[in-house]
Amino acid sequence: MSTVLEIKDLKTSFHTEEGEVTAVDGVSIAMKRGKVTAIVGESGSGKSVTSYSILRLIRPPGVIGGGQILFHQEGGKPPVDIARLDPKSDQLYDLRGGKISMIFQEPMSALSPVHTVGNQICEAILLHQDLSKEQARAKAIEMLDKVGIPMPEQRIDQYPHELSGGMRQRVVVAMALVCDPEILIADEPTTALDVTIQAQILQLIKNLQAAKGTSVIFITHDFGVVAQIADEVVVMFQGKVVETGPVREVLRNPQHPYTQRLLASLPANLPKRERKHILEAARGASDAAAPGVQPLLRVRDLCKYFPIQSKGFIKKQVGVVKAVDGVSFDLMPGETLGLVGESGSGKTTCARAILRALRPTSGSALFKTSKGQTVDLAQLGERELKPLRQEMQMIFQDPFSSLNPRMTVGQIVGEPLSVHGLAKGSELDDRVVDILERVGLKSVHRQRYPHAFSGGQRQRIGIARALILRPSFIVADEAVSALDLSMQAQVIELLADLQDEFGLTYLFVSHDMSVVRHICDRVAVMYRGKLVELRETEPLFEDPQHPYTRALLSAVPSIDPDQPLNFTPYVPEEEKSDGKAS
Repeated sequence: MSTVLEIKDLKTSFHTEEGEVTAVDGVSIAMKRGKVTAIVGESGSGKSVTSYSILRLIRPPGVIGGGQILFHQEGGKPPVDIARLDPKSDQLYDLRGGKISMIFQEPMSALSPVHTVGNQICEAILLHQDLSKEQARAKAIEMLDKVGIPMPEQRIDQYPHELSGGMRQRVVVAMALVCDPEILIADEPTTALDVTIQAQILQLIKNLQAAKGTSVIFITHDFGVVAQIADEVVVMFQGKVVETGPVREVLRNPQHPYTQRLLASLPANLPKRERKHILEAARGASDAAAPGVQPLLRVRDLCKYFPIQSKGFIKKQVGVVKAVDGVSFDLMPGETLGLVGESGSGKTTCARAILRALRPTSGSALFKTSKGQTVDLAQLGERELKPLRQEMQMIFQDPFSSLNPRMTVGQIVGEPLSVHGLAKGSELDDRVVDILERVGLKSVHRQRYPHAFSGGQRQRIGIARALILRPSFIVADEAVSALDLSMQAQVIELLADLQDEFGLTYLFVSHDMSVVRHICDRVAVMYRGKLVELRETEPLFEDPQHPYTRALLSAVPSIDPDQPLNFTPYVPEEEKSDGKAS
């Protein structure tokens, strides 16, 4: 099989005040025509810089310092060394978007907010193909239909903010494929998506690639995605290629220690802890007549509705969005309860309503305090809630935006103690040092600012801040979803160790089903604001009862290339009967 792209000894570096940083260091990759080549590695491994180098999208202070990027065109034409092309040459412009196109990671930043999706797709067509505006519009509508966007004739005139995340990513795919490129570069195209939307995008790219014979470079850190879509795998570490080979060989018999470490960090390969006593307590709590440990938290018929306002000068309420609609569950002391579902299912809103970051519309959240009293969090005022904040804390999804960049780590972690008047001076500093060391950081780190740390270290800082008050209940809102595989494994193990040490109770909000299966004792599944299934973890994964849960689990990519995705989106019965399914 012929080679379509050949990278030889590529070197890309960035000049900084501290000196030259080599992001890509002697990378060589041969990409076969009509195949999918996955480039995997953690953040900082150089995989995205490699892809940007192919399209010459590296901007100062970055520079391609050496090597070749040979594009072998169809029809027997001589290869083009992209690394040697003039940045302003017509040949490079023709290659970008015409012969080689790219799907970017975040569709909202890749799409212009002030132009319709149709104008943005048509722009690519008119730049690279000799068509009229009417022909370009017709081709754009045809492409939107091919990528699975319903009613493309209407959607083409909408703006990106009017579309869901999955729809926006489909638009970016359509824009990349509309000019029939020979090579498609997909840079983490599913990382920010829910597991069901991810499954749809993977199926879409795979089907379109097979139909058009396009060669694909797929950049990711998710080995499940690699197994489902790739033919060849390239593993990168610190700017170098450390292993290459067919997908089955690399996944089943990795040779390099770094590849072995990455695969060992998968949640399914982490050691599972024995938690029988927690499950027995949860089973006892479900039986009103059974004596034993009482729940730390009882949620009953919790609702959170958001009003829909009419347009115009005079605002009137014309309806409500039922973000959380009648949710009920118990949470036992020391338990980890997973709260899962797609974006918009209401899981984060539910967690925030319990913690009273949002005021519930109705329902109750009965919390057992450290003094043995039971209080309804849903009914308390702000003054009554403040002392209870010591017992309830939250670990946020984004470890960077949740930390104040103008405060040192010591100030960030110690702030809750100051707010509640629990410590000051040397006592406060001693407690900060103690908790930092417990989460795997050093005492000297308290003098530094958040930007000086990696993503995993920043998440440890967030965990330390949540633990400094010694709470009994912690909400972990997508606490590991923004982390690389090895960092994710470290934080998962840290959360489990801290739970054993402090007797913590977790409400673990996530859309990563493999992480949920590893860390949670029970799982609650939410769909459109309602709790549709609540069971112990292993029985739920082995034999899901609700159709939505089955659809959710079928969307999780297997690391076995011989187990392809078999995902069918869930459609409620009432929508099927109304003819809304499409």
